[in-house]
Amino acid sequence: MKAVDVINGTGVPLKRSDVDTDQIIPAVWLKQVERTGFEKGLFSAWRDEQDFVLNDERYTGANILVAGPAFGVGSSREHAVWAIQQYGFDAVIAPSFSDIFKNNCTKNGLVPVVVPETTVEAIWAAIEADPRTSIVVDVAQLTVEVPAAGIDEPFPMSSDVQHRFLNGLDDIGITMDKADAIDAFES
Repeated sequence: MKAVDVINGTGVPLKRSDVDTDQIIPAVWLKQVERTGFEKGLFSAWRDEQDFVLNDERYTGANILVAGPAFGVGSSREHAVWAIQQYGFDAVIAPSFSDIFKNNCTKNGLVPVVVPETTVEAIWAAIEADPRTSIVVDVAQLTVEVPAAGIDEPFPMSSDVQHRFLNGLDDIGITMDKADAIDAFES
């Protein structure tokens, strides 16, 4: 997992609530043996709709997904996180996440950012007015900034999860971080 301190970029306004993991990556995509190529399945049922936001060229290259409440509900699928990341997103901003989805994000390096729904709506308005609007997710300071919209909002993250992101530690990395204590115990 790569270390994440600050994410600078632009956003995609996914104006939908209660997005479940089957909508993020349909079950048919779970048959793949490799851990690559999931970006093609991201929101695949919706991408058939011409007016779906990911089909809007104005948002091409955006690296922050800005979603509605209850994002990632449903079954536990790491594939959902992989699809979002492989599409090019480094963070998801939403008013709330399912606990399992949020945990899968933190273990795979996708930053889940919880802010009030009014803040999400203000970010949506800013990026719809100008798709090149700058969004800054600062994991070190635990803030989301959208300077053009006057947004500077703190977000919660436990210190252990923040440590994981800042140091690029997956579960194996966290274990290896305790190698001296493990060696001492074994002795």
